[in-house]
Amino acid sequence: MAEETTVDDLIDCIRAYNPKCNEHLIRAAFDYGARMHEGQFRHSGEPYFTHPVAVAMIVAEQKLDDATIITALLHDTIEDTKSTFAEVAEMFGSEVAELVDGVTKLTNLQLSSSETKQAENFRKLFMAMSKDMRVLLVKLADRLHNMRTIKAMRPEKQVQKARETVDIYAPLAGRMGMQWMREELEDLTFGVLNPEGRTSIMRRFVHLRDESGDVIEKITGDIETELEKAGVTAEVYGRAKRPYSVWRKMEEKDQGFSRLSDIYGFRVITREISDCYRVLGAIHARWNAIPGRFKDYISQPKSNGYRSIHTTVSGRDGKRVEVQIRTPQMHDVAEVGVAAHWSYKNGEQSENPFAVDPAKWVASLNERFDSAEDHDEFLEHVKLEMYSDQVFCFTPKGEVIKLPRGATPLDFAYAIHTRIGDSCVGARIDGIRTPLWTRIRNGQSVEITTAEGQRPQATWLDIVATGKAKSAIRRSLREDDRERFVKLGRELARVAFEHIGKVASDKALLTAARQLGLKNADSLLARLGSAELTARDVVDTLYPELADNRGDEITAAGAVLGLPEDETPKTAQCCQPVPGERIVGITYRGEGVLVHGIDCPVLSDLADQPDRWIDLHWHSGRHAAEHAVTLHVTISNDAGVLGRICTLIGEQKANISNLRFLDRKQDFYSLLIDVELRDAAHLHMVMTALEAESDVASIERHRDPELKP
Repeated sequence: MAEETTVDDLIDCIRAYNPKCNEHLIRAAFDYGARMHEGQFRHSGEPYFTHPVAVAMIVAEQKLDDATIITALLHDTIEDTKSTFAEVAEMFGSEVAELVDGVTKLTNLQLSSSETKQAENFRKLFMAMSKDMRVLLVKLADRLHNMRTIKAMRPEKQVQKARETVDIYAPLAGRMGMQWMREELEDLTFGVLNPEGRTSIMRRFVHLRDESGDVIEKITGDIETELEKAGVTAEVYGRAKRPYSVWRKMEEKDQGFSRLSDIYGFRVITREISDCYRVLGAIHARWNAIPGRFKDYISQPKSNGYRSIHTTVSGRDGKRVEVQIRTPQMHDVAEVGVAAHWSYKNGEQSENPFAVDPAKWVASLNERFDSAEDHDEFLEHVKLEMYSDQVFCFTPKGEVIKLPRGATPLDFAYAIHTRIGDSCVGARIDGIRTPLWTRIRNGQSVEITTAEGQRPQATWLDIVATGKAKSAIRRSLREDDRERFVKLGRELARVAFEHIGKVASDKALLTAARQLGLKNADSLLARLGSAELTARDVVDTLYPELADNRGDEITAAGAVLGLPEDETPKTAQCCQPVPGERIVGITYRGEGVLVHGIDCPVLSDLADQPDRWIDLHWHSGRHAAEHAVTLHVTISNDAGVLGRICTLIGEQKANISNLRFLDRKQDFYSLLIDVELRDAAHLHMVMTALEAESDVASIERHRDPELKP
């Protein structure tokens, strides 16, 4: 077991860069945290407080301010102990209390949950970031220490945390400019998700070192010799790239380790910006530069403040070598990214001219997500932004446009203005006419051709790479589809209202729209037709007493007997059982008990785990029509057919909660319809009514084993 870090160790680390730190307050926070967590232990058996102390050390190693370090020491107190917000505020000030509360809220976000919830939680995460970036800095340090000590967790928990880390926290750290943290987080997750792959890379490194000696030392010496000849004073550092980075390159290039050459990285730290270009000249004069592998982030810095020159050359024995060239101030920003804003040096908050204002950085990031009209679009924006590397291209007038790698002329057009993107019909790259799906490379000049009357095509969604372009195209397509959605929504509303003996009048629809915060009745109908709202939402908004009167029916919440106390029934989406069908409960760690139909194909995989099975049965009586079943229906593509299908379902006293088209051809539509039903007999009535309709080519119950937990 590693030796515990003491408060003196922490103070020594802080005083090394900030002799003026508030030692008394940091010691008080250390003592308070130790007292609050007394009697709590980690999975490894160590006292729990060793974790906050380790997080504080990670934060201190980034040379951050006292408030952030104290927050790291206390980040779990409000969540896991008897400590309160008011007590922390009284003892350590409102700034620290707000930061601790912010970290607590981030911890409670289930970022690896279902897509819709994940998107909503991402939005909350970015809101928390916009209030104070230090909340996220502490959370990243918290995740890093948890990943460093993950072996003490259960295997399934290790996999869950590792996936969440590689999907969310690692790219977020990279986006913030904290490349060292991104690389370490990725490598730690690599050891969990693919231990054999990581071990094989490590073996290859050892074999390579045995075969060719210390290549890093030799190449470092070569670079130093060339810089001495050029009369440039600089420090040279070299290292082998991390196993995950090497593995990813092998996957991307579909090459074995022996054919992968650029597995070494070198960093040259110079005194002045002018020296950076002298170093570049010396290196290119000595070794051949690899085409397409040069990036000048000094003249065109990244949005998080990162500045450096990158080049890859064919070095000793033909091995590809990546070299990064920067000044000490650029290096400080490259090490901690956006966090450089709070960094201290010699007791003073460092005035680094290259550090970006975190508030402005987050505002620019959030601005790109404001146009997202739903959760999934927001999630798509965020992931595209976090994972993207950048290319710099030019307008015909020489203005620089930043785009993610893989961007096309369509992305370029939308980056200039939505109107230019919508009316784009062609493009020229470096004066040559090229298809709209061409990938733009660094330094190219792009010219867009537009035409009046042009509208975005659905195929464009597969061409573009930026969230802004995807959002604009979807918005345009939605406007084009609006008339069709309004028509379908009107039919769904008519059926739902007839179901309760009411009429879907224009006045009723307008009233419901206003109650739901929508502009007008057409907006309501469009959302109904596109399945963003359900007919039940509309009916319950206007007639809440009807929702109350359903009390004599058995609701979904009380439909199952045999569950453990306080357990709410959760239906397995792979089989969607309904009352009247034989059921069984299966326990899932982190999910509780899921109700499966006895004929669910997933159960065959669990036959050897009888301890997870629970005998369940349905409550006897009349059940409310709240049990979702998905129907796969193929219908004729003729006028009015879809409306008749909706009417048929409504006539059977069933509610349509969602409708998704799988395929649209000239003569037929294939779609999934989510229907809310009472029981198996009700399902049989609905399917029989649809099967008897002449325009229904086929109907079957849709089940998806892939939707198991």
